[in-house]
Amino acid sequence: MSALYVITSEKTKHINTISSCSSKKQGAYGKLKTHKESKLKQLMHIDEVFSAISLLYIHPLKSNLDSDFIKNTFNPSDLAFCDEILCKVSRSFAAVIRQLPPTLLVDVLIFYLVLRALDTVEDDMTFFQSNEEKVKILQSFHKTALVDPNWTMMGCGEGDERRLLQEFPKCHSVYAALPERSQRVICDITQRMATGMAEFVDKDLGQGTVDVQQYNRYCHFVAGLVGEGLSRLFSVSGLEQPSLATELHLSDQMGLFLQKTNIIRDYLEDYVDGRAFWPQSVWKKYSATGDLGYFANPTTEEARVAGLNCMNELVTDALELVPDCLSYLSKLRCSEVFRFCAIPQVMAIATLDKCYHNEDVFTGVVKIRKGMSCLLINNTTDVFGVHSIFNKFASKISKKAESVRKSGFKDPSYDRTIQACQTILELTDAEIQNGTSHGSLMKGTVVVASVAAGCLTYKSPMGASRSASLTTAALASLGIYSFFRMGFKKFIGTSSSSSLLPASKLCGD
Repeated sequence: MSALYVITSEKTKHINTISSCSSKKQGAYGKLKTHKESKLKQLMHIDEVFSAISLLYIHPLKSNLDSDFIKNTFNPSDLAFCDEILCKVSRSFAAVIRQLPPTLLVDVLIFYLVLRALDTVEDDMTFFQSNEEKVKILQSFHKTALVDPNWTMMGCGEGDERRLLQEFPKCHSVYAALPERSQRVICDITQRMATGMAEFVDKDLGQGTVDVQQYNRYCHFVAGLVGEGLSRLFSVSGLEQPSLATELHLSDQMGLFLQKTNIIRDYLEDYVDGRAFWPQSVWKKYSATGDLGYFANPTTEEARVAGLNCMNELVTDALELVPDCLSYLSKLRCSEVFRFCAIPQVMAIATLDKCYHNEDVFTGVVKIRKGMSCLLINNTTDVFGVHSIFNKFASKISKKAESVRKSGFKDPSYDRTIQACQTILELTDAEIQNGTSHGSLMKGTVVVASVAAGCLTYKSPMGASRSASLTTAALASLGIYSFFRMGFKKFIGTSSSSSLLPASKLCGD
């Protein structure tokens, strides 16, 4: 959760990566250095390049917003606003929402926007004259914003979040047209989340949460409840079994896994904001100064090592949630719902791999490559794909931990990290073995593409520039890889062994 962008004189010495450009997002978002790989290095990941092209132009996520059911149920202009503002406040989440079945899509879209509006109220640290006033607004949000069709809030938040609150009556119009069962779920979760947020308004989070228990409690209020709400919406839609609504623990863990990943990645941004969430019971074991900012832009080897040790422990804590997340996903039967739930989860495990033992987290913003995001989305269509992804990144983290240990780095969380990864590997190995032949042939196509690309590069005319040769190689690899990949998919039929069913085949249940 973003907060007021404030840097005290004590913190200023740590935050030398902040740019002077203005931002329309709240807090430090967009004001920190972003660590990016070079364009050439990104292009070297041929499978990711193809995935990006495939996702953008060949097999994009299908939007169901234009379905007759939606057109005939909701006010077109109000729904258009909701879709537009969703893209503005969360572009990554918009695509996975739009691919949901028509009977569920708008319910989830409005659920997200309502909670985003509530989050904007919580995040704004300057709009309210007192904490008491903010608490009052939060606790009454479900009785005002969700009841009064003309409710609006002017001047709270920044950029598109502010606009969301200013034009909230358009969201209310769509909310009011939802089935009553969906309205009850959204209202209940909104009330409980607001109550939890109000609990933290008066807490000084400049140095993070007090302990892991409070860390988990905060994550429960802002993310675990979202998981519960989604499970209930899935169930009342009829697309998932009624029993899914009772899986409170697993739903909570799904949310906690995503939230903890974001908190780990956003260390510097949250610290700059003066509202951080790393638990003191963890980071104080490593900070020589007793200050959370000790790890920011470290200037000594001691501080660098301490920061990595601290982060590795928090990454491990998040990894221990994975078994419950996989258990939750195994209970889903609708392919569109499965994909909606699984895509953020695979993004999270990839982000944890990126953060593990990566000191860039303490000097700026760390993100996975866009090409990798596209690859993950394309591969997240069934249990096999999801298990393969979790297996891959658990293996990478485990090997990384072993590598740094061999180099002489003494990580107090090493044994716990290895155990967490081993548990994930054991849970996913069975599914991976079932698809071994699939994986072997796909790897073979990459090898063939790489060899062909090398030949084409070698045969390039004398005097051709190195960049031209590299471009030729990349394009050749892409073309050959694409040919084999598409041909292979047509040959085996990737969804034949999946127990998931599209919404169209579940409607009669």
